[in-house]
Amino acid sequence: MKRLLVFAAVVVLSAVAAATVVAQSNPLVGTWKLNVAKSTFSPGPGPKSMTRTVVADGDGVKYTFEGTAGDGTALSYSFSVHFDGKDNPVTGAMPGGVDAISAKRINANTYEATTKKGGKVIGSSKVTVSADGKTTTVDAKGTNAKGEATHDVSVYDKQ
Repeated sequence: MKRLLVFAAVVVLSAVAAATVVAQSNPLVGTWKLNVAKSTFSPGPGPKSMTRTVVADGDGVKYTFEGTAGDGTALSYSFSVHFDGKDNPVTGAMPGGVDAISAKRINANTYEATTKKGGKVIGSSKVTVSADGKTTTVDAKGTNAKGEATHDVSVYDKQ
């Protein structure tokens, strides 16, 4: 009986340690601040500030965004992605009225995402974390609420 308890404890501790290592090895995880000077927004204006917090969420990640839009209004939204290509709901007011996002992982440092509004695709992006893990670049193309084509390149620095 004592051996069984020791074995169970070792299994549980190993599982917890493995989950922690996986979360730490995910280059997306962390707090990221928008580098406005290195980012471009067409048509503008882009956000005045933005902080992305990314945490491990099972086999995917959960994003939380907080910032200030170009017109001075507050930005606050979040979503989870699991890199399976399935739609995930957006909570809060994501720019462009996006209400769903899906993602597919390309490699450990890159994934592609599709954004939707009312079931219709309105944008796509490629998210890449630099090899040193210090910078994330989001190259996004789509259509804004006015029906204009958009192309934004957002550069985030890890905090």
